Amino acid sequence: MKSIARSCAALATVFFLAHCSNDYGPTTATAATDPADGGGPPGAVDAESPEVGAPVPGPPKKANVIFILADDFTWNLVQFMPNLLQMQKDGVTFANYFVTDSLCCPSRTSILTGMYPHDSGVFTNGGNDGGYATFLAKGNEAKTFANALSSSGYRTALMGKYLNGYDPLTPAVPNGWTEWAGAGNGYKNFNYDLNESGTVHHYGSADTDYLTDVVAGLGATFVAKDPSKPFLLEIATFTPHAPYIPAPRDANAFPGLTIPRTSPYGARPSATDPSWLQAIPALTPKEKDNMDGSFRMRAQAVQAIDKMIGSLRAAVAKAGQADNTYFVFSSDNGYHMGEHSLRPGKQTAFDTDIHVPLIVIGPGVPAGKTRDEIVQNIDLCSTFAELGQTAPPPTQTGRSLVPLLHGQTVADFRNVALVEHHGANFDPTDPDLPEADSGAPPTYTALRMKSSVYVEYTGGEIEYHAHATDPYELNNTAASLTAPQKAALHDTLMALKGCHDAASCWAAQHLLPNAP
Repeated sequence: MKSIARSCAALATVFFLAHCSNDYGPTTATAATDPADGGGPPGAVDAESPEVGAPVPGPPKKANVIFILADDFTWNLVQFMPNLLQMQKDGVTFANYFVTDSLCCPSRTSILTGMYPHDSGVFTNGGNDGGYATFLAKGNEAKTFANALSSSGYRTALMGKYLNGYDPLTPAVPNGWTEWAGAGNGYKNFNYDLNESGTVHHYGSADTDYLTDVVAGLGATFVAKDPSKPFLLEIATFTPHAPYIPAPRDANAFPGLTIPRTSPYGARPSATDPSWLQAIPALTPKEKDNMDGSFRMRAQAVQAIDKMIGSLRAAVAKAGQADNTYFVFSSDNGYHMGEHSLRPGKQTAFDTDIHVPLIVIGPGVPAGKTRDEIVQNIDLCSTFAELGQTAPPPTQTGRSLVPLLHGQTVADFRNVALVEHHGANFDPTDPDLPEADSGAPPTYTALRMKSSVYVEYTGGEIEYHAHATDPYELNNTAASLTAPQKAALHDTLMALKGCHDAASCWAAQHLLPNAP
């Protein structure tokens, strides 16, 4: 209570700067839409303030949900995806959507359970504090939206990537899923095993074995089954995660494409930056050339995801379910490639890594709108439950986005997003291990406001960027914060790290005021 009181007293002197946009996607409803700058949302029809007034009525029955979750997907790839751009025109884009951890397994756990990493216990991709084994050991499999919906009569299916460390050779289908097509190490999209509802099938190197296409086909088949029951389908691709393998048909797309040379690209750290960032060496010409090739492959790889969006929308229409189905597109985390001189990877608190797309279409969703509320991946669990007219898992600490989807005005939705990250995981089976050798940050926790970000690192270093004057997060101005400002930020961070239920987490998210 003392820390909360101290925060409230300090708020009188805390200032938070005005909204802005940067190259990592929209940060407010007035974000730039020029795809040439690597930003988003390209293709958005209406970039004004969220709709207000009478809510648009939702569907009269339990809705279907198709959730497409890409891997390491970034805002600067949206411009290459016409079907995803069409989703923006047909629905709502969330301009301030942030993940709880910019790493695969903890972020996916937050999506499934609606819990922060400090409650799920999953902070990394493996070892004692992460991966599928830890997910199971902490009892998380019984706390997912899949359990909530399947218990209320839904057909539920997951196809593609589940959690790091999942072994498709294990015959059991995880709890909550009525149908299953889970892969293990499918990052190359060829020569993988797929556990299809308890039966393992091996896929080889033929063009028709490309993993994103396979799960797209299985997803369309699932949609067509048993129209008497509502369904939730999650298709989680391994693309565009490294090694960035596109479908053979797309391997020659975008000739000459290079990575966007945004302001942070190749930027050198200053004396005010945290020590881990100061240790990053300058990019070499060869590394820049390699990143250009990798970015081109990422743009090629997402073509299969975009094709899947179109095919699933067609399958839903053919099944007569277009008026009762929500499509949700997002990513587990973002990805940096050369920004701040960082080699390809994620795991930082920079917007490249924590700020990802969330685009939704469906019944009652107004077309071409952008919402600027701060939302997080912990909100998807309760959102899916409400769309299914069922109670979310009691352990979740997010907030349903359904009112926002239907154009309602919600006062004080959330003031801050919490990001929690544990340092490098040296599990030799972790596909993201090379990032630890190329500048992954140490353990940290962070607050992302609409107009600023505040980071506390293990060891005591802090970082602060005010986006109105530093939209690319290049100048750490933590030293200029006053003592009351630091106290308010620190106490809010501690309150969020210590919350363990929906009520206390919601209260902690309102200790700081909204940015003006």
